Amino acid sequence: MSSAAHSSLAGRLNTLAIERHLDEDRAVLVPRGGLVHGCADTLGRALNELPDGTGRVDLDMSEVPFMDTAGLQFLEVLDTYGRRRGVPVTATGWTGQPRGVLEMAGLDPGDPLHGPGTRLEPVPYVVVLERTQQLDRLRTEVQQLRQAIATRPVIDQARGVLMALHACSSDEAWHVLREASQLSNTKLREVAAMVTAGAEGSGPLPSPELRRALRTAIGHCLN
Repeated sequence: MSSAAHSSLAGRLNTLAIERHLDEDRAVLVPRGGLVHGCADTLGRALNELPDGTGRVDLDMSEVPFMDTAGLQFLEVLDTYGRRRGVPVTATGWTGQPRGVLEMAGLDPGDPLHGPGTRLEPVPYVVVLERTQQLDRLRTEVQQLRQAIATRPVIDQARGVLMALHACSSDEAWHVLREASQLSNTKLREVAAMVTAGAEGSGPLPSPELRRALRTAIGHCLN
């Protein structure tokens, strides 16, 4: 049996599924996918579905390839469940990027709910501030990744249009788009969308500033 939640990331990060295995009064949960927005709700549903009489819950985190700060909320849900039910809970087997996030948060990757550095132990304010800044940077990187995933198709289409029209390479087309974006102070995705729409004969014409920027960029990069 499994529970699932969806986020805006693609591929393995797009779905979190939690497999459940019961061994007498012990439940083993195996999350598969990224711990991103919605993961705490998925865990909450999986825990609520456990049968009465469950005396222990162990999570095997070895199949989680990525987590952002939502993963800390995931752990809070597990910790709260254990306290309210009076049963031992663990989350072990962390690897790769999720393990690094736990370390930045001051948690012991070997046992983030009970090991040294858990929230039960006071952490100096300067360390808390540093870790908060690190997590903020991680959150920004995740947002940029989501934006890159969302914008890549239109940018790839625009590169293809420029390659077909000007017999240039993919790298040369990329430089044209980037320089036009900088010259016209227009987001790269908007420049790409205008190039694609122009080739299809649909949508509004680019602004005069963007048309000039494209001509200049083509002259610099392709001539």
